[in-house]
Amino acid sequence: MARPAYSYDPTKIGEPGKDKMRFELGDTMVEGGADTCALSDAEYTAIIEATPRWKRAKLRCLESILFRFMYEVDTDVGELSLALHQRRDAWKAMLDDLKKEVESAAPMASPQAICGPHYFHAGMMENRRAGGTEGGPGHVLPPR
Repeated sequence: MARPAYSYDPTKIGEPGKDKMRFELGDTMVEGGADTCALSDAEYTAIIEATPRWKRAKLRCLESILFRFMYEVDTDVGELSLALHQRRDAWKAMLDDLKKEVESAAPMASPQAICGPHYFHAGMMENRRAGGTEGGPGHVLPPR
């Protein structure tokens, strides 16, 4: 199995992709690989490609990160103290804020519903035989 890649190019944060996602989530310390990064390049790319909307993809990335850090506990060894819950709490706060934003967003109609064939059309209620409005109020078709 190939080793996971961890890369970040700050010149690409304007393009939707793993670099922009790393930037928005603050997961940019790639020098340490798996020790300093929350997710690998392949994981970010897979989530982004599988989720069509950016904020939903970001939400799924945050959920994956939280699942990964759930097992970490605070550790005290002599005078050294590692409060690993702080990192998890920061990711959790970001997830909660994004969930509120995504859930409060107005629902959007499906493009197929908007661009599909319309049942109603201009002039559908006009009765041309009874003097409809297409040829003016007095317009009546000649008798057969």
